[in-house]
Amino acid sequence: MTIHDAALDACVRASRTLGSDPSLVLHGGGNTSVKSTRTDVTGESVEVVLTKGSGYDLASIVPEGFTPLRKDRVLALAELEALDDVSLVNELKQASMDASAPSASIEAILHALIPHRFVLHTHADAIVTLTNQTDGERLTAETFGEDVWVLPYVKPGFALARQVAVALADVDVRGFRGIVLRNHGLFTFADDADEALATHLELVRTAAAALPEIPDGGPSPDVDPLALAGLRKDLSEAAGAPMVLQRRTGTAVDALRGREDIDEITQRGPLTPEHVIHTKRVPMVGTDVAAYVAGYQAYVEEHRELVSGELTPIDPAPRVILDETLGFLTAGRTVKAATVAADIYEHTAAGILRAEAMSGYRTLSPAEAFDIEYWVLEQRKLRAKGDPPPFAGEVALVTGAASGIGRACAQALWEAGAAVIALDRDAAVTEANAPDWYGIICDVSDADAVRAAVAEGAGHFGGLDILVPAAGVFAASHPIDGFPAEPWAKSLDVNVTGLLTLLGAAHPYLALAPRQGRVVLVGSKNVPAPGQGAAAYSASKAAATQLARVAALEWAPDGVRVNTVNPDAVFDTALWSPELLEQRAAKYGMSVADYKRRNLLRAEITSADVGELVAAMCGPLFAATTGAQVPIDGGSDRIV
Repeated sequence: MTIHDAALDACVRASRTLGSDPSLVLHGGGNTSVKSTRTDVTGESVEVVLTKGSGYDLASIVPEGFTPLRKDRVLALAELEALDDVSLVNELKQASMDASAPSASIEAILHALIPHRFVLHTHADAIVTLTNQTDGERLTAETFGEDVWVLPYVKPGFALARQVAVALADVDVRGFRGIVLRNHGLFTFADDADEALATHLELVRTAAAALPEIPDGGPSPDVDPLALAGLRKDLSEAAGAPMVLQRRTGTAVDALRGREDIDEITQRGPLTPEHVIHTKRVPMVGTDVAAYVAGYQAYVEEHRELVSGELTPIDPAPRVILDETLGFLTAGRTVKAATVAADIYEHTAAGILRAEAMSGYRTLSPAEAFDIEYWVLEQRKLRAKGDPPPFAGEVALVTGAASGIGRACAQALWEAGAAVIALDRDAAVTEANAPDWYGIICDVSDADAVRAAVAEGAGHFGGLDILVPAAGVFAASHPIDGFPAEPWAKSLDVNVTGLLTLLGAAHPYLALAPRQGRVVLVGSKNVPAPGQGAAAYSASKAAATQLARVAALEWAPDGVRVNTVNPDAVFDTALWSPELLEQRAAKYGMSVADYKRRNLLRAEITSADVGELVAAMCGPLFAATTGAQVPIDGGSDRIV
């Protein structure tokens, strides 16, 4: 039930402007609202407060992302002496005029209390850096003067709204240009969206001008990707699930890492309380995961009494790592989660450095941070989470991933939650690049290129869990007598020697996989049932299968399982043109449709079918299987 009005459209534009600047809003932060009217089912005109809904990002918010709340009902809540957070959420749902609208911001009451039509709130870096200091009160007052109202930190939600409601009894907010909430950010307001936005940006610029520049840490040195894989294994064991890593260089974090007091200043807490959900309260300095875990568990036990009711512990693994050798790393169950943590900590590092150059960085107490990290509303979200995708936090490397079976295997693993390193000599493999899809142009017959690509890919995501060698060549049909030397050599180079290099390069990473490594070789029906004229392909695929069997023998002590899938008659690949299909079908006196189903089950096998089987063979169903060859051919009377 979205009604587009001019005021809401103006609020959307202002929201997107704020959301597009990461120094103002990071990953879902900030809140905006507009007061308007709606007509209810009885025909009565109702004053509403349209507030940003849960799950929407200001950078991309649309009118449907605002929840229309009955203003009189929301203001009535502000008159209560106390209201717990669960009840507040329930009351806001009841105040909504649209049952299909998203859950309203927990700060909706505060937005309703401010009398202006438009209210804009961000966690602007400059604002929180100015307030998060030993002498923050004086600095903030001197920077803004008397036309900005500065309030002490209060936990977001009803407590904050009640604080403002009480203060408004003695203060006319229309006499101020904005409200600064210490450790939390800035509110500006006006009856015109552009005016509220202009004031917001001006106050942020004023705060930024009062802050010093920070040094550039410069790029970090290259690191051994195997060292990252080892750390990733320790982090994943601490988290109880696989984690991916992200590594960044050349940011303010590198300048922070270079300080002698890094062990102390980084342990004071986040720039703003909501960050703890993504970064934990403090980063891990160094690589002693066990010590960090013990410290986190002690922190939880010390503040457990702040949680009323059941406490669902959050895994104790760090999300931000600052190490002298490995540099600035972040960890997450997904690439997105690791990226969010990295983005946030870049801004945190800059804030710490600027504050330390002034009166010293000071932020929330551990208890206040814990109160947000284990907020009942966050605990409810944690309990409501469904099972993650089967390969969440895992990394898969697939060769031949630009098209055909290789592409289908990579797609199946990606859709099941894996971060994918996609290799192919075709540049198309890089066109789908996304945060969790890393394409590398690589010819698998080039040994140096293969070793470099494996190291690059594993370094990009922190390790390797799954290997799917799908790249291969099929030489033109020719009898053994006079078989040309070039296609024979190429078949061996790509299908056998290239595989040998790939296996050797990948094994050290697979041995460090948190859930143990897996390899699924894309073989061929030609191994058990070779075809006339296919000597190079049949022999090279047979040799590749032997390599996989030897790897299964050698790598079993590391827990790495190695299996082979043998497809046949997969016609939706570049190897098969319509003309070739018609020729082959005519040879057997069949239609093309019948030729595609020339197997015992009369099944048509597609690349996607092979990809799904490969993904299944990487999953728990095959956890006790290694050295196996699994056909996917609809049943061959030459093999059965």
